[in-house]
Amino acid sequence: MALNYIFIAFFLLAVLTAIIKLFTGDFSAFPGMINEFYDKAKFAGTYSLGLAGMLTFWMGMMKVAEKAGAINVLSKLVSPFFTRLFPEIPKGHKVFGSIVMNFSANILGLGNAATPLGLKAMNDLQELNPNKEKATNAMIMFLVLNTSGLTLIPTSVMNMRANLEVTNPADVFLPVLLTTSCSTIFGLIVVSLIQKINLFNRVIILYVGGYITLLSLVIWWAKIAPPAELELYSNVAAGLIIFSIIAAFVILGMVKKLNVFDTFVEGAKEGFQVSVKMIPFLAAILVATGLFVASGCLDFVKEGVRVVAEVFTDDTRFVDALPTGLMKPFTGSGAESMAITISQEAGKDSFISKMTSTMLGSTDTTFFVLALYFGSVGIKNSRYAVWCGLAADIAGMIAAIIFSYIFFG
Repeated sequence: MALNYIFIAFFLLAVLTAIIKLFTGDFSAFPGMINEFYDKAKFAGTYSLGLAGMLTFWMGMMKVAEKAGAINVLSKLVSPFFTRLFPEIPKGHKVFGSIVMNFSANILGLGNAATPLGLKAMNDLQELNPNKEKATNAMIMFLVLNTSGLTLIPTSVMNMRANLEVTNPADVFLPVLLTTSCSTIFGLIVVSLIQKINLFNRVIILYVGGYITLLSLVIWWAKIAPPAELELYSNVAAGLIIFSIIAAFVILGMVKKLNVFDTFVEGAKEGFQVSVKMIPFLAAILVATGLFVASGCLDFVKEGVRVVAEVFTDDTRFVDALPTGLMKPFTGSGAESMAITISQEAGKDSFISKMTSTMLGSTDTTFFVLALYFGSVGIKNSRYAVWCGLAADIAGMIAAIIFSYIFFG
């Protein structure tokens, strides 16, 4: 229901904004909205079908991993933690392996690999769902942790800054790392409160403590590593780890005397069906958000924030970076384009450029992810998933502002 209300609100706000601009003599909104309508509808189809290749590959690899026993091993490793975070899922269930693979790819900044792995996890979660059109608590927890964008290696943000030819592309490494950790922790807390999950459980504390230890080591490494090496090692490490996982699955399948090729094809067949199924859901949310942005409504929100901010502080520089943060829940490519434009206008090594880059890496695209994942399994009632995802987005945006002032202020 929440996506329905958001869908309607975006359309109404877009039309209202365009009419207001029309009466003020600005005739640019409606042509821009028409272009967005066609572009986003087309993109929904091309993206879904374009994802089919990657999705079929990962579905095939996950089937090999499942039959070779790798998923079972992963499930047992994380089961003590996940059974407390996802109490509805039976202990040792194969879905835990899919979830940990998805989280691992996200943490490494491997968006192209993380998406099909996440869709596989959603299909596994749907098998446990007694009401096939209504999101379960486990689905919501999984998706909010996804939309919070937790990552240890913000590869895409550093690559964008490298393409802008900034002095140090890795200068936002630590702020992004801390920002996305804040958004994830906040999203976890919000969902846990609603689902009445005890986060002070000893097992949860031990696992979270392990993550904090790993986070501390990454921060220490980032502080001592030369900027050029930091970017290089981040990219190499991410690629090496994911390639090692693929190789390990194939080798384990050979050891178990599986017909690896036939097993791969068996799993891969599911990928194309999933990619086609998600097109209507993506088209709806992408068109609505595209019209919202093209109408100029996002600009009105930005200026409204500036007026309010001026009441409390003289330093309103952060408002200039807000369009990236405000756009990120709707579209990743749009947010990246916004970050590039802001950086070019403000100066590639400016404070605003660094803040807008930090916002770009703070969370994932909430509406896009929810439409994509829920659409892939036919979920129509998302319950409170949207509001929890947006809460994590807001926490990430605020954290991005705070850490940008601390590191670059």
